[in-house]
Amino acid sequence: MPPVSGDLATSIQQAWSGLLDLVSKVVSPDWGALVALIPLAVAPLVGLLLLALLGRWVIFGLLRPRAKVRRVEGARAMERDADGRPAPPVGAPFSLRTGLVYPFGTARTDDGEDLAVICPMCRVERPAQIQTCGNCGLVLTVRRGIEIARPAGPPPGGAAIA
Repeated sequence: MPPVSGDLATSIQQAWSGLLDLVSKVVSPDWGALVALIPLAVAPLVGLLLLALLGRWVIFGLLRPRAKVRRVEGARAMERDADGRPAPPVGAPFSLRTGLVYPFGTARTDDGEDLAVICPMCRVERPAQIQTCGNCGLVLTVRRGIEIARPAGPPPGGAAIA
């Protein structure tokens, strides 16, 4: 039986050599081959990231809330008080004769009537052409302001934030 023992020793030695070869590949790998695989591992990840960002932009573009803006050009009717008399706004040009409030920057109506403005500080009425209040000295330049777009109601998904 000595030959069997030699075959057993040879097979154990071959198994041990195979195990050592496997361990050597894990412990000290071929770094050149692994570095060459890095672009193959990174490229799909970058592609997925770009696809996810593009998807978010498309979804946001489709689902974002749209502000409802109402443009008011030209003259509008003056509000009325509890007795039904016209209540002229403070700081905006108006005409009591027509009962209209005009956009900022307007000093005369189309038919040539001079508009009036109520001073926001002392509440004294003056012509819209004069920029300085004769009573308190406030310089009020009446011109078209910036129009701010605001949503028509509470934010979507719930009540207004208090």
